[in-house]
Amino acid sequence: MHIREYQRWLEEWDKARGWDKVLPAHTLIHALEEMGEVARLVLALDGYKQREDIEKVRAELAEELSDLFVFLFKLAYQTGIDVEFALKAGQEKAEARFPDLKEAVEAGEMYRNKLREQVAHLDEHSTAD
Repeated sequence: MHIREYQRWLEEWDKARGWDKVLPAHTLIHALEEMGEVARLVLALDGYKQREDIEKVRAELAEELSDLFVFLFKLAYQTGIDVEFALKAGQEKAEARFPDLKEAVEAGEMYRNKLREQVAHLDEHSTAD
């Protein structure tokens, strides 16, 4: 399936049901609601929210990501954005941002080191209490 084809399909599917008349702001609210559900499941995968069946969590995450994508694609067509074009532009922006792989890897390592420092700092404070 191609991105542009999916976007057209979704718009036609919505039009057939009259759902294309929803305000873009309401579509955004629905997308944010789905994002919250995605966040809850990612926290479970990261171990923050304990769940026993990780494969079930992954299946739920796939479903919620799909729901989120639907609302994002809908918001795009409602506002006249061609998602495929936008993604290509984003890809070009990313390529231009870190063309040097060594620099990109170093930036990622700096980020992870900063996270480690923050966690260590939190651990120090929690054991001091």
